[in-house]
Amino acid sequence: MTWGRIPWAPTSCRIALCIAIAADASAQAVERPELKSGDRWSFVVWYTQPATIPNREWIVETVAADRITGTENGEPLVLTRDLGVLESPRNIESNPKWLRFPLAVGDRWSFEDNFYVKYKNSRGSIRAEVAVVGYEKVRVPAGEFDAFKLEASAQMGGISGIGSTIDAEAKHTYWYAPEARAIVKWEARNPYLGPSTTELVERGRKP
Repeated sequence: MTWGRIPWAPTSCRIALCIAIAADASAQAVERPELKSGDRWSFVVWYTQPATIPNREWIVETVAADRITGTENGEPLVLTRDLGVLESPRNIESNPKWLRFPLAVGDRWSFEDNFYVKYKNSRGSIRAEVAVVGYEKVRVPAGEFDAFKLEASAQMGGISGIGSTIDAEAKHTYWYAPEARAIVKWEARNPYLGPSTTELVERGRKP
């Protein structure tokens, strides 16, 4: 920046402007979060009627070079280091790259992923396109967070548990908050499962 363009600005204003610019720049890029054994997040998942009572709890047990293990509601949970869900009581996925660190506004990427939905006994693959479209405040039951806003479209193909063909596109909008080290809100629009919203209710450490 060339201060000659604003020669009228007093020194104090220049310093304040520099601080604001630096803060804004740092807010627009973030490194992969460091998780520890005992980290805990409680979420609420709701469909048509908004809710705030948590019904999904994640607790970290171990952090290795390539994955994070823990529990979801007491059952096994496996995450990638970028917080993608490899296995939960609900799903198994091969390559869930919904986040990619370092994360910055303007980033775009695509990924292919195989999935198995346990409770539906359905399986298939997706090709997803992800874009980091902004950095904004988002309010959830756990409070207000500064978060990266991401949008993704996922073309799905496969076979359902009753033998019918899966062929549709799902839309996702979700917010990753560096302070929470988690996706604090996720809105999914899946033509087979219907709309759903997941929100962070509480975070902390295992007692």
